[in-house]
Amino acid sequence: MNLEELLAFAGRHQLLSLALVGVTLALIATEVARLFRGYKGLRPAELTSLVNRDNALVVDLRPMADFEKGHIPGSKNVQMSQFDPESKQLNTAKALPVVLVCKTGQTASGAASRLKKAGFEQVYVLDGGIAGWQQADLPLSKGRGR
Repeated sequence: MNLEELLAFAGRHQLLSLALVGVTLALIATEVARLFRGYKGLRPAELTSLVNRDNALVVDLRPMADFEKGHIPGSKNVQMSQFDPESKQLNTAKALPVVLVCKTGQTASGAASRLKKAGFEQVYVLDGGIAGWQQADLPLSKGRGR
């Protein structure tokens, strides 16, 4: 296909061409925003490595009932309504990598931005949240945890 044929197609299918341009711009904007958000996403295997290598603090932001049904071993539960980057519990972990976990990764992203603004340097979000962890067939602990 040459440029002339491509332009002819675009002229015949304006709506389709416009949709393609819109989707392309949206993908570019999403990737640029991802570069500047200040925190990194982690796959489940990377989380395991970070905990074992750097003693990362894993903070589960889900409601207590969901946390008790199954959570990442060693994680701490902090209710999103009580999440405060300036709290003593979190403030003592400023030097550690902090990984935020929620159900799907959306809630954790907002909390990660708050941690970065509070001066935390090593902030991560588990991609896909606890659902991603389960899809990777990694173990969950039950109960209140430690």
